[in-house]
Amino acid sequence: MLSNITLKNMNLNRLLSLLFVFFLAGEMTAQEDLLNQLDSIKPKEKQIEMAAFKGLQVCSMQSTKLPIKGEWYFLVSHRFGDLKEGINNFFGLDNALTRIGGIYGVANWLSLGASRHTFNKTFELSAKYMLVSQKIDGFPLTIVGYNSMDINSSKFDKEEFPEFKANNRLAYTSQLLISRKFNESVSFEINPILVHKNLYDAQPGTEKKDQMLIAAGGRCKLSKRISFNLEYAYRLSEPEKETYHNPLTAGFDIETGGHVFQLVFSNSQAMNDVAYFTNATGKWNGGSLYFGFNMYRVF
Repeated sequence: MLSNITLKNMNLNRLLSLLFVFFLAGEMTAQEDLLNQLDSIKPKEKQIEMAAFKGLQVCSMQSTKLPIKGEWYFLVSHRFGDLKEGINNFFGLDNALTRIGGIYGVANWLSLGASRHTFNKTFELSAKYMLVSQKIDGFPLTIVGYNSMDINSSKFDKEEFPEFKANNRLAYTSQLLISRKFNESVSFEINPILVHKNLYDAQPGTEKKDQMLIAAGGRCKLSKRISFNLEYAYRLSEPEKETYHNPLTAGFDIETGGHVFQLVFSNSQAMNDVAYFTNATGKWNGGSLYFGFNMYRVF
């Protein structure tokens, strides 16, 4: 009789143990399903879109591309003389303007630059900083801030310019670069620009101390390593006059291994931002045109 009761208790214990195992397995499966559901509804981090432009410049104006942290760009640019003078000045090669400088990626969101221009013997200092990046299936724009300061190191005769002061050598630009990469072939950018000059041509209808512009530029990829670029800046605060004109520049990006080589045609021979946007002396329809190039070497 006792042995029968003991046997029944053993069978009951086995049954309870088996039910307990099934219960634990069910609980674990339910928890795993719940975690999977939570993971599926958890927002995934958006990936940053690749740079809208291959070069740090569209043609002459700044693009939204920045160097990555630790990258050093060595920069050489030339704008030759008036193409329309023909063989007399060897199609502009006899009187070129030169820019030479460097740009360093302090952080992935910040770069600092310094360059020397033969135009007015200008030293140009610049800072470019990322504000917002375009995201894949997310925020549709890249927004970058850019500031430059020019120092005119030309000699000024004190007798001819008795009121000349040291701060008259300074000029500034503040720019907001806004771009969108539509696909692998097409990108577009728009730039509101403020230019301030401490020294300017005050003759009526020539220049103003402060000028507002709106610039736009685009890139269209033609092949694996070549793209066509176009840019234009419109002066809002000073209509186009006979002396200075709105800058219009076309060019090509050519990717060659460790650097981007840009060929450009422009109605502005000057390359520093202040002069490029406000002192373009050429015209595409019957005026002067200038051929040149930008070359960046990455270290």
